[in-house]
Amino acid sequence: MRTSKARFGVETGIALFAGGLGILTACWHDWIEALTGWDPDHHNGSAEWLIVAVLLAIALVMATLARREWKLLTALPEGSSG
Repeated sequence: MRTSKARFGVETGIALFAGGLGILTACWHDWIEALTGWDPDHHNGSAEWLIVAVLLAIALVMATLARREWKLLTALPEGSSG
């Protein structure tokens, strides 16, 4: 499997973005309605909690992949371009 710094950067960026949106959604449930006007659950909060769970799961998976990628990058010999 080919490793790269770009892949690590993308995985880290997605993890940070998804985690940030998950935390934002957990703290301020109505930001999606305020931004888009979309209200699928009619203010009962169930859609927002589902979104929080999905975003935090994505953040966790991407952070785990980024950590694995970092370990592979740091394990390569000095002259390798993997």
